[in-house]
Amino acid sequence: MDLLYYVRLARKNWKIFPVMLVLAVGASLAVTASTPPTYAATVSMLVSAHDKDASTATAYQAVLLSQQRVKSYASLLTSHRVLRLVSRDQDELRRLGSSVSAESLPETVILRATVTDRDPVRAARLANALATKFTALIDQIERPTEGGPATVKVTVVDHAAVPESPVAPRPALNTALAVLIALLVTGAWLVVRDLLDTTVKTTETLQELAKVPALGVIGFERDARRQPLILRHGSRSSRAEAFRVLRTNLQFIDVDRQPRSLVVTSCLPEEGKTSVAANLAIAFSQAKWRVILVDADLRRPRVATYLGIEGVAGLTDVLIGEAELADVTQVWGEHELAVLPSGQIPVNPSELLASQAMRALVKRLTGLYDLVIIDTSPLLPVTDAAALATSCDDVLFVTRFGKTRRENVVRAGELLASVNARLVGTVLNFVPPKSSKIYGYGDDAGYEADVKNRRAPLVGV
Repeated sequence: MDLLYYVRLARKNWKIFPVMLVLAVGASLAVTASTPPTYAATVSMLVSAHDKDASTATAYQAVLLSQQRVKSYASLLTSHRVLRLVSRDQDELRRLGSSVSAESLPETVILRATVTDRDPVRAARLANALATKFTALIDQIERPTEGGPATVKVTVVDHAAVPESPVAPRPALNTALAVLIALLVTGAWLVVRDLLDTTVKTTETLQELAKVPALGVIGFERDARRQPLILRHGSRSSRAEAFRVLRTNLQFIDVDRQPRSLVVTSCLPEEGKTSVAANLAIAFSQAKWRVILVDADLRRPRVATYLGIEGVAGLTDVLIGEAELADVTQVWGEHELAVLPSGQIPVNPSELLASQAMRALVKRLTGLYDLVIIDTSPLLPVTDAAALATSCDDVLFVTRFGKTRRENVVRAGELLASVNARLVGTVLNFVPPKSSKIYGYGDDAGYEADVKNRRAPLVGV
């Protein structure tokens, strides 16, 4: 992962950051408002080793002794023995133990003690009392002989004054830390979520998993679910152009072996296979191909709903011999797209689609039309698509951006290979516009305009 990966990830999820920052600032302000102010009072003491008969040579040794003592006194200041001299009250003693800190200034003989408390007056009083008791204790324990002079002396050089402003809480610091933590947590969460995301989001990944070319990238449109057909915006919409590119890629995927029957399927429901099949059929009919769209999804048929036609009678009636093909085939649109609805929903869809009657019907349709596009059920939940794929030339596999999982693509490819079906290519559907731009999708836009008239429709046999 390089810097560009993080930049792309941040740009893609930029809306999350303002929300997290607002929450972080709000939380820091709430914590600041609920935290009572704390005051700190500091007292400074000088540690000196002295000898009334000291010479110039021994004065330096006295300074070194003082510096060594300072480090030990910093620990002694916070000991229970010293604190007990300041207060005998157990509650105050416990509070004092957690509020006293001591430090020795580097390369000096200055000892500094700080007492924090919610009451500024009490903080100053305790700090001064601590310094007084400590100097007396050192004067006592640093006498080598009883009644003799002390070798080390501690003198208060700066008494504690009553603090005017609190040292905590600190709103600016709290806000800065909250913002920093929010950015780090959000960034880490986005990276982890992206690494754990096993859905298909690029054509490169899709091509690697399916081991066939990615023939089309269909952009996401908000009203595609309500109006799935490309005709609603005219021929100049980006989605219509994407289906023309898919049409061109299918024409030239294998010049020596043009597909006559094409099964359109997906891994799971709600991945857009029916809209791809319907719009692809419309795109071929606009290019003057004689196309028939067959709704072979005998479990959840939708072609009739998408096209706004009657779907009571159709494929199932032909297969069981209750209707003739010509009687249930309907012509749709100004380009005379032939449509064979699903008809009645049977109790045995898999058996019907794998029957000899279905094989004979596909063979008959390929003789009447230049291309037969068949919409069928998803591959993984049921065996309908796999059974039907054995009767057709090619299979077009539809995946949905950010929803179809990689392992499902692999399973679907293995399932098609097990029945010797020819997977001709894949389609990445519902691709967000920003993702298309980031990953370079849509580079074939306009290519179809140069080649749309290079191939004449096949002649039916």
